[in-house]
Order: sequence, then C-alpha cells, then structure tokens
Amino acid sequence: MRAERLTSAALGRTASADLVGAVLLSSVQLPSGPLEKGVRLDPAQADALKAAVDTLSGPVSIAWLDADELHEDEAAWRLARAVGGQGVIVGVPHQSRVDLSAERAGVLHVNVEPLSRLNRIDPIEVCTLYHGSPVKAGEVVASVKVAPHVVPSSVIKKGEAFATGNTRLVRVAPYLPLDVGAIVVEEVSVPALVHFEATIRKKITALGARLDGVATVAARSPADAEAKSRSTLEYLVLQRRLPVVLVAGVSASDVLSPFFAALEALGGQLLRRGVPARPGSMLWLAELSGTRILGAPHCRTFDVRTAADLILPRLLTGEAITAETLAEIGHGGLLRG
Repeated sequence: MRAERLTSAALGRTASADLVGAVLLSSVQLPSGPLEKGVRLDPAQADALKAAVDTLSGPVSIAWLDADELHEDEAAWRLARAVGGQGVIVGVPHQSRVDLSAERAGVLHVNVEPLSRLNRIDPIEVCTLYHGSPVKAGEVVASVKVAPHVVPSSVIKKGEAFATGNTRLVRVAPYLPLDVGAIVVEEVSVPALVHFEATIRKKITALGARLDGVATVAARSPADAEAKSRSTLEYLVLQRRLPVVLVAGVSASDVLSPFFAALEALGGQLLRRGVPARPGSMLWLAELSGTRILGAPHCRTFDVRTAADLILPRLLTGEAITAETLAEIGHGGLLRG
C-alpha cells in the first residue's frame, strides 16, 4: 500500500484518473458534502475532490492499494460469506461492516471456540449473539468487520479458510412443524389445567409447532401413578411417536417419582437432572425411543420465563438435545428479564 498526505497543491497536480480507486484515510469536507473516510473513490468523487482543492482546510490522506490488498468492504464481505452458514443471509457492506441475519425464525448456533480463534487473526472482528439464542426472521445474528481501510488479501484468505474449514461458524436452525405432547402429573383444578394448556399452546405455536393435546395422570397411589404414567408414555411416545413431550408436575429432585420409574421401565433414561440455569434448576430432560421429554416441577413453571424457554426452541428445531448441550447453558444461565 502506498499512502500519502496530499496538500492542495499536490492534489491539484494529481490527475483525476490517478485518484480513481484510491481510498480516503480521513474524511474530507467538500462544498457539495462530505466524503467519508474509507471511501474508495469513483470517477465522480475523484473529479469532485479535484474541483474542491482550493476549499480544503488541510492535506488529504489517501492510500493506493497494491495488487495483493483488499478494500475494507470487500474484505468484510468475503469474511462474512465464509462465516455465515445455513439459514443465514449475508448483508451488504456498510463502513467495512457486514451484518448476517436470520433467513427465518429459529435457533442460532455459533461454533464458539473456533470463533475465538478466528478473532485472534489481526484485524478480523466477528461478533455474534449468544449460541443457542432463539432468533426472529431478519434479526441480525452476527456482524463481521475489519478495522483498517486496506487489508492484505493473505489475511482474508487465511480467515476464509479457517471459517469454512470449521463448517462455517454461524448458522440458524429453523423451527420445524413438529407435534408436541404434554402430560400433567399433579393435582390441578380445571381452570389451572385450561390455563396450562393455553400457555403451552401459545409458546409452541409461536415456534411453529403444534400442541397434540394435554394428558393428565390422576392417581390414587404411587403404583397407580406409575402405571398410568407408563401407559401415557407408551401412547404418546411409542405409538404416536411424538418427537417432543412436555411434563408438568415432576421435579428433578424427586428421585422417588413414579413417573421416573415408569420412564425407566419402558427403557427410557434421564439425560440430566437439573439445568445449570436460574430460574429453571429443577427442570430435567429425558429420552425415550428418540423422543425428548422436558419436565418441570409444576404447571405454573411454564407461565414464567425459565431455562425451558432456552431449551424448548432448540427441541423444536429437531435438535437432539443431550446432557452436554444443557451443560453449555451455564454460560449465560443466570437469566434476567
């Protein structure tokens, strides 16, 4: 890169054609309006700058790119295309920044550790929302930028190769039109049950899924509760093959719950008792025949925002949530608002 501070006299001696393609390293105020720093001069801008030499308040800082260098906008755009994966729309450059937005509503996935390593490449800057965040269609999920106005192309090639080699760093998994079942394993009034169903239906409908219905397990004894829980799970999971089932009325801390006994008898397994988040530490996650079962201690747990509102969206993209997945929630798991 060749960079110079051109006085009015030196600028006057420079041909307009020699200014075309050069990059302003500082803003210039012209009678017709400002030319912002970072602008790569087109023929009209070069002519306007030449015509205004007598009005300039000081030298103009300009850089000419070498063959192995890129303008900041092209550099950011190329990086953004390498970073953005499935479900992501790459925007247009603006002041060396390119935003990536969600193609449609879903859950953001960020390859966090490789992202940190990419950002160690000077002067690449990639920032994102939290991994696992539910996002809306059109929402900005990441932003890509380079700091200098002129960047060596070798740096961008290195960043591109790194990003694409890590299966892209940012993607959005869309919600799927899944059928979701719900089970209430506690004594509740009819109004409370109606309220629970309305709450669940509203939440999953907003995420593009359908509520298949709410089953209740009313039992006279633990043995009766286990038998009824087992028959309900057999119907919803083994016969209906619903991919997601929500359970209200079973706490992660209740090791003697008849529901857990029924789950185990059918060959299911608890993947995690408790989630490293607050509120929501008494949530639990289980698996039976490929179905993910998300449980909470009470119906009213689903009335408020808890870690369930981070887990449920991911389940409704078809993601097979595991204990390792839930462990990641601890970073950012102190929920507010």
